[in-house]
Amino acid sequence: MKKDDDTPFSYPVKVGHISANPVEVTISADAAERAGLAKLWSILEVKALTATFEVRRWKRDGVRLKGRVSADIVQTCVVTLDPVESHIDEPVEVVFVPEGSKLARLPLASESGEMLLDPDGPDAPEIFTGDSIDAGEVAAEHVALAIDPYPRKADTGFAGHIESTDKDDRKPSPFAVLKDWKKD
Repeated sequence: MKKDDDTPFSYPVKVGHISANPVEVTISADAAERAGLAKLWSILEVKALTATFEVRRWKRDGVRLKGRVSADIVQTCVVTLDPVESHIDEPVEVVFVPEGSKLARLPLASESGEMLLDPDGPDAPEIFTGDSIDAGEVAAEHVALAIDPYPRKADTGFAGHIESTDKDDRKPSPFAVLKDWKKD
């Protein structure tokens, strides 16, 4: 996991303090963090953002975050430009391993140089440096991925737009120039 100093929502978890027993962590963004996330995501407002994670050791030196993240956001409708409210509720499961861990290695390529990855399989572990992981950044990333890129207000459509049905409006055929060409 790459650390970005400009992350508006941060909740560092010290890896050394995680025991074999799972710990439940609940975090929520305050007003300044929500305003920073809204600016980062180019949306009107983040009304609420909360995450509940179960943090536990994974294998020998890794850490696993598993839980849910939820947010209430306000975006601009792509048709009417009116505010559109939406609720996001996403499951989260992320595994972190330290930078030098052998568990962080990518799968080896076959003899032809092709890498075989299962799209439905588990994600590769995230790599962290230092002695902590950022649970707030994980929550923010999962919300950002769940944001609708083209929000539309309910019952809004493009009713005013009608395609022309004239034959003259059709795209000309690239072979139309050959119709007058005759072989001698």
